[in-house]
Amino acid sequence: MRIEHGLILALDVTDPAKALRIARAVHGKADAVKVGWPLVLAGGLEAVRSLASHDYVLCDFKIADIPNTNRLIVEQAVSAGASGVVCHAFAGEDSVRACVDAAGGADVFVVTEMSHPGGAAFMAGHAEDFARSAVDAGAAGIVAPATRPERVRVLKALLGSRFLLAPGVGAQGGSPADAIRAGADAIIVGRGIYESSDPGRAATELGLQVAEARRPR
Repeated sequence: MRIEHGLILALDVTDPAKALRIARAVHGKADAVKVGWPLVLAGGLEAVRSLASHDYVLCDFKIADIPNTNRLIVEQAVSAGASGVVCHAFAGEDSVRACVDAAGGADVFVVTEMSHPGGAAFMAGHAEDFARSAVDAGAAGIVAPATRPERVRVLKALLGSRFLLAPGVGAQGGSPADAIRAGADAIIVGRGIYESSDPGRAATELGLQVAEARRPR
């Protein structure tokens, strides 16, 4: 992944045509388009193919199975045009490594701690081990919560040159500036963009906030 804008669009919609329209409006203003099960279950892998013809597509399937099943899922995503996939760490380093091996040249990002309140209940106590495991498995980076920037700071320190992507900005209450200043390489924003009457403008405004937060203080 090449991060320039520090922004990833989360397309948590179920209408493939709408997803494509929003992605086109945001094209050139975000570093990637993240799609998950809602869109793929509604539109099939063709939705990934359509988006991948214009953008870096990150398939956020939160893969969390035995190594062989993980491999099969990643192969399907990559064959449809995904440039990256998201898996969970809690299934074990062997399961994460299976994703990395199956991805070939595509990126694998590992969820260490989720952004909703429940994500802190069971994951936070293991998140640092999850981050170290992701590094050892050869992942491109991790996913950590913009809603808890203090956790972003701790987890980023374990990654070396690997990326940290931070969801939870906007509707969940996370601040773009706080996440970036804590060490996030990119924020992930869904509803704040795709529910806007002008998604392109919303993405531009978020990009400006990221750029401001990146400036030395």
